[in-house]
Amino acid sequence: MTNNDILRRVRYTFDLKDSTVIDILALADTEVTAEQVAGWLKREDDDGFLKMKDVEMVAFLNGFINFKRGKRDGAQPPLEERLNNNMVLQKLKIALNLQAEGVLHLLELADFRLSKHELSAFFRKPGNKNYRECKDQILRKFLLGMQLQARPGETDPELE
Repeated sequence: MTNNDILRRVRYTFDLKDSTVIDILALADTEVTAEQVAGWLKREDDDGFLKMKDVEMVAFLNGFINFKRGKRDGAQPPLEERLNNNMVLQKLKIALNLQAEGVLHLLELADFRLSKHELSAFFRKPGNKNYRECKDQILRKFLLGMQLQARPGETDPELE
């Protein structure tokens, strides 16, 4: 999944306005303009489309953690330069204050079954022998489960 897709889905799920997205990024000490946010939210074939960089998505996800759970004292964590689906899943799990059961519940809402052991493999360090890469399909199902829980009965017009 692209960073732009993830941003669009999170924004729709939590009904975030462009100004709120700017505020969320500011919580991670990152300044962006309304034009940048609008560009990120456009489809790839639209004029004015801007590809969201990994570091910008990391800033959004870190800001989203601060937005949902409150900003922690002290310096903000450094922004990772590279981002993968495992990191996105981990940061959304933290932002929504979910335990393993909560993540599994969201996946089940999207008709996807996973064992607790399979899930824990996504949160291990890449060097661990039990580490497993989170594929796009699993992240998509997780985001869909978030949407189904937050906005039951509604369908994202972008997914139709």
